[in-house]
Amino acid sequence: MKKLRLGINIDHVATVRNARGGAHPDPVEAAHLAVRSGADGITAHLREDRRHIRDEDIRRLKAELTAPLNLEMAVTNEMVDIALDTLPHAACLVPEKRTEVTTEGGLDVVGQETSLKLAIARLSKAGIRVSLFIDPDLAQLDAAKRVGAPVVELHTGSYAHATLDYAAELERIRLAARHAAAIGLECHAGHGLNLENVGAVAAMPEIVELNIGHFIVGDAVFVGLEQAIRSMRSAMDAGRAMH
Repeated sequence: MKKLRLGINIDHVATVRNARGGAHPDPVEAAHLAVRSGADGITAHLREDRRHIRDEDIRRLKAELTAPLNLEMAVTNEMVDIALDTLPHAACLVPEKRTEVTTEGGLDVVGQETSLKLAIARLSKAGIRVSLFIDPDLAQLDAAKRVGAPVVELHTGSYAHATLDYAAELERIRLAARHAAAIGLECHAGHGLNLENVGAVAAMPEIVELNIGHFIVGDAVFVGLEQAIRSMRSAMDAGRAMH
């Protein structure tokens, strides 16, 4: 059984830092601790308004990390240029609105095929592995394949926050993961996952990586970052063993 990879998003360590300015807590130090605690990679979202992660954080992460760096970014010329200058292991293209508190949904790949194809070509030529953050929708998956993305990350927010339609949202993810694998896309997932709901997603064999941040950083306030990561790793492994 193939191990499910865990990417830790450190954005909200930077959110706490930026609440008062200065350098503490340092998201780069959090990244080092995450890797020592079992993370397989580090994700950081450099937003256009720099509300949490800063440009210097990305430079330091690239220079210091031994684990792969996944740069979450909007599909803009500025962000593509930063990625080409930094050369992270991977770039996850996400929709971005300045008014949103967090990423509210997946990319509309169907409606942005031309711009996405150009961005993906530039990033891929530089050796950066591109993923597209999309809703678990078969039409979006087919479009991701057409524009040349080797990886998709399924947005699990609707499932994570569902109440009455919990099973239906989970089935959407399951069908999307199977379709991704069938058309040759590597499948990741993330958004809103916690210790209670991660197991059902981890059980899907087509999903090879989960990216989790907000819950782990929040849990770390109570139990410490190392324990928060180890607890998530255990919950993922238990879910994986169920498939």
